[in-house]
Amino acid sequence: MSVEIHRIDPKRSQLRKFVRFGIDLYKDNPYFVPPLIFDDINTLLPAKNPAFDFCEAQCFMAYRDGKPVGRIAGIINNAVNERTGEKTLRFGFVDFIDDDEVVDALFDACAGWGREKGMTSMLGPMGFTDMDHEGMLVEGFDQLGTMATIYNYPYYPEQMSRMGFTPEAEWIEMAIPVPDHIPEKYARVAEIVKTRNKLKVLKFNSRKKIKEQYGHALFELINEAYDQLFGYSPLTPRQIDYYIDMYLGILNLEFVTLVVDSDDKLVAVGISIQSFSRALQKCRGRIFPFGWWDLLQVLRGKSDIVDLLLIAVKPEYQNKGVNALLFTDLIPRYRKAGFKHAETNPELAVNAKVRSQWDAFDACLHKRRRAFRRPL
Repeated sequence: MSVEIHRIDPKRSQLRKFVRFGIDLYKDNPYFVPPLIFDDINTLLPAKNPAFDFCEAQCFMAYRDGKPVGRIAGIINNAVNERTGEKTLRFGFVDFIDDDEVVDALFDACAGWGREKGMTSMLGPMGFTDMDHEGMLVEGFDQLGTMATIYNYPYYPEQMSRMGFTPEAEWIEMAIPVPDHIPEKYARVAEIVKTRNKLKVLKFNSRKKIKEQYGHALFELINEAYDQLFGYSPLTPRQIDYYIDMYLGILNLEFVTLVVDSDDKLVAVGISIQSFSRALQKCRGRIFPFGWWDLLQVLRGKSDIVDLLLIAVKPEYQNKGVNALLFTDLIPRYRKAGFKHAETNPELAVNAKVRSQWDAFDACLHKRRRAFRRPL
């Protein structure tokens, strides 16, 4: 039968089906890490996600013979388009069976919506902002995913090429054994940088205190440090409040390290978190009735992998070795927690400054992902 495309209304009942398809397609895949269903629904709900202050979105699902066979979300980030002077339609939350007719119908529907809105090109996978998942996996299909990244089948990039999309950006991910000791290079550099710039490491054991003293400063630093990165969408005050409330509840503050100057102004931050990948696989996106237990075990330390969520350094301190202060604080804490491996978040392949920080470690590039563009 022919493919039918349905526009999805921004209602929980319809978005639940949209999100569930993206999980069900990977049933029994040992590498796919499902998102929390309620989290993805809230991301797509205008009433919940403050990114809708400057974004528009439309979700589509493909059906054949009454069964779902694909999904895609069209996203217009007006703030980024104004910054770049482009009229770009982003696509994200994209999943499909390996069927040319299904794929063409999905992308044609999304592209048609973008043309109605005056867009001239289509780029993705991208989210509303950089806090969402981005980049299609093109290498590393046999590697366990993380809660912050996209997993997809190998036929996805093949379909992108068939449709005439070309690579626009590339990210890499590194797997790093947690070392037994702080690399000598970092120990030496950390001491020099700390003394020369009068810096100090701050740790917190109170979520209330870190929120009050550095909550907004932390995300403002991310805005400043990441401003020139590909497709970056600066976080607004409303988004910052949203993410503070979202993430502070699950972060283990042992693995959050701040570096400040002599006036206690924030200079750098490193945020990592114990891996929830296996727990999310067990609960398949559901907290209830039993998913909460698997997630709780991770919070109690039942994980041997740590995810390096982000490192942000104030621009004037970049290339001065400040990240050595972060590593010298965090590595002993990783060892004490029993972590054996660390997994980096996607980092732009062209970002030599970020890539060089792993030179002192036994790092292995084990995943690669890309964003693709095509004219509308």
